[in-house]
Amino acid sequence: MNTKITLAIQKSGRLNEGTIELLNRCGIRISNGNNHLKALAEGFPMEVLLLRDDDIPQYVADGVADIGILGYNEVLEKGKDIEVIRELGFSRCRLSIAVPRDVNYSGRQWLSGKRIATSYPEILKTFLNQNAIEADIHTISGSVEITPGIGMADAIFDIVSSGGTLLSNNLKEVDVIMKSEAVLVANKSLDEQKSELLKKLEFRIEAVRKAQRNKYILLNAPKDKLNQIISLIPGMKSPTVLPLAIEGWCSLHSVVNEDDFWEVIGRLKDAGAEGILVVPIEKMVI
Repeated sequence: MNTKITLAIQKSGRLNEGTIELLNRCGIRISNGNNHLKALAEGFPMEVLLLRDDDIPQYVADGVADIGILGYNEVLEKGKDIEVIRELGFSRCRLSIAVPRDVNYSGRQWLSGKRIATSYPEILKTFLNQNAIEADIHTISGSVEITPGIGMADAIFDIVSSGGTLLSNNLKEVDVIMKSEAVLVANKSLDEQKSELLKKLEFRIEAVRKAQRNKYILLNAPKDKLNQIISLIPGMKSPTVLPLAIEGWCSLHSVVNEDDFWEVIGRLKDAGAEGILVVPIEKMVI
């Protein structure tokens, strides 16, 4: 029987959507998963468990799932003995303290003696202990943001993405405690065959992530400015340079990091580059 690796992912929600998109870009399709707890994967020896995200650490720690994709905040909150393999770059958020908009938050010591509602009591407890703050933690399973409005809490500690939910509940974000994003985690006792499958999956993920972080750039350059332009976009090893039909010009193909994109484009134009085209990269293997 061929070895398969078992992946646990969130059953529904934003994290699920990002995970499915990542797997699709890795050439892995999930079938029969919308209304089931288990799904088959096409394009990779894998089966998928669709779970609540806060259950994933336990399933991976117990070996029911070999690997999992979930928010780093849930990894910290559950505190299970699992290995974080890598960050995945999606479902980014922050865990923050928020208070009513009319409150004058003077700093972290303002929290002393206050009631704080949260769905992440362990992370909050660690934060309070590190800052020598004594406060009452009220653990809430959902709708944390309504608790100050009904007199149940003085502040909340919760996930913030856009801040729209806080605004609609007359709250303001006053202190970012930690940042989180989707991560790939694994059971610490994978056998040799499953460890090899994990490495193959990591290889695919890295190819996709590198493609997301970089753009393919094509431009026309005067030959007398070629060295200057190459110094701006050296590429993975070296740019591809092709002669144009017009004397004294060439076409240059390279790769530019997305974080440097706009600054590099400006410099290229100043150096005499023309006809600049920038296109996304589907996969990138180095």
